[in-house]
Amino acid sequence: MSENTPATTIAKPKPSLSDRVRKLATQPEAGSFTLLVGAIIVFTLLSTTFISVGNISNLMAFTPELGMIALAMTLLMTAGEFDLSVGSVFGFAGVMMWTLANETSLGIELAFIIAMAIGIVIGLINGLLVTRLRIPSFLVTLGMLLVVRGAALYLTAGFPQNTWRAESLLLEIIVGDFFVPTPFGDVRVFMSLLWFVAFTVLLGYVLMGSRFGNWIQAAGGNPMAAVARGVRVSRVKISLFMLTAAMASFAGITSSIRVQTANPNAGFQYELEVIAMTVIGGTVLTGGKGTIIGTVIGVLLLRIMRNGIVMVGVPGLAYNIFIGGIILGMMALHSYVAQRQRAMA
Repeated sequence: MSENTPATTIAKPKPSLSDRVRKLATQPEAGSFTLLVGAIIVFTLLSTTFISVGNISNLMAFTPELGMIALAMTLLMTAGEFDLSVGSVFGFAGVMMWTLANETSLGIELAFIIAMAIGIVIGLINGLLVTRLRIPSFLVTLGMLLVVRGAALYLTAGFPQNTWRAESLLLEIIVGDFFVPTPFGDVRVFMSLLWFVAFTVLLGYVLMGSRFGNWIQAAGGNPMAAVARGVRVSRVKISLFMLTAAMASFAGITSSIRVQTANPNAGFQYELEVIAMTVIGGTVLTGGKGTIIGTVIGVLLLRIMRNGIVMVGVPGLAYNIFIGGIILGMMALHSYVAQRQRAMA
């Protein structure tokens, strides 16, 4: 062959439809998305009011509050840790803000700032105990769960704290509402839904499109190798504990304004539901891999399941049975997919 003869290039064959479907099926979000679509179809067929304007408004009212915590928990779990105190912080933040607003001369704005600051300090303490003293996050946050819940109960003597609708721009920004006209009626939308969407976009970029996101995944996947490459794993984890506590505080304050009561028992067992949302969505419990989109799907799936089983007449106490079954099924599916991917590698 002459030196002047151009080399022929062999074009790579385009992936077939079956290859694309197989690739999509191995994504961590695929199983939870399939369950979400199936749940919507089943509940729509079994209940004529499931897709009504009123029920959709209710779903959009309380879903963002747990969703905010789940987004932050996704980053923390990707870094190889988790926080069992988020439910207690959720209840404590609302109690603290309204206690300061009702029993002191502080305005609602300053009370909000102090409550948020205390929540962030709680996260800082969790992070320091985990990273500096090498105590497992399970034990640290379990202890903090009891401390914070006890503090909320002590402050209120176990009774809900009265709230009030102040003429405050801050309250409107946090949880103001408006109506969106549709052919089927006006859908009520709270500002918390817009906050949830904004946090989803922001944290999705942080995890998947930023250098800090690479540090998070490295800290959870192989912390020793991450340290060797210059990643400050302890600082990453401390910042994520603070973020998770801040998000739990903001969600708790949002809930207290929306329902017009600050209950010291608010957020009971939310930590388990939040972890379930992230795991069902595809975030690996042991760290290293996380997905914000999967978490959003997990949030929608669990809240729709809770709402749907009540709409079709199933006792609400049966909710945990369904969620436990879904978690076990998703864990089995994720394990199967991981084994197939290792076998094909």
